[in-house]
Amino acid sequence: MNSMRILGIDYGDSRVGLAISDGLGITAQGLETINSNGNDKIVLKRLEELLEKYEISTFVIGMPINMNGTLGERVIKTKNFIHKLKCKFNNINIETIDERLTTVAAHKTMNFLDLKPKEKRNIVDTISAVYILEMYMNKSH
Repeated sequence: MNSMRILGIDYGDSRVGLAISDGLGITAQGLETINSNGNDKIVLKRLEELLEKYEISTFVIGMPINMNGTLGERVIKTKNFIHKLKCKFNNINIETIDERLTTVAAHKTMNFLDLKPKEKRNIVDTISAVYILEMYMNKSH
């Protein structure tokens, strides 16, 4: 049986964190952070490369809803990015998940790991992507 993986995406203005599930959809591991500097083409190209490497059935994207539940400018940017994903990868299932607490959780994890500020900046998005993916996998099981 061919197992399909799920890719978690923490979409940000200058960096995009990625996490991937194992083939059975049980565990999530951080993959990388793409430094896109706001250029979605860089992100889309990297996702294309990852699709060649892994059999991915689903993209899960964190929806950056404000803590008070309102939809801010980040949500609009994320929705625009999702539209680009749908146009480019029309055979991939695209899901969103409320990511309000993932960044907070990621920072707690990093504080626990006692990382230097520069190290934190490099991995916060990857850790957030792991949380987005785990939340989705826990919800769908």
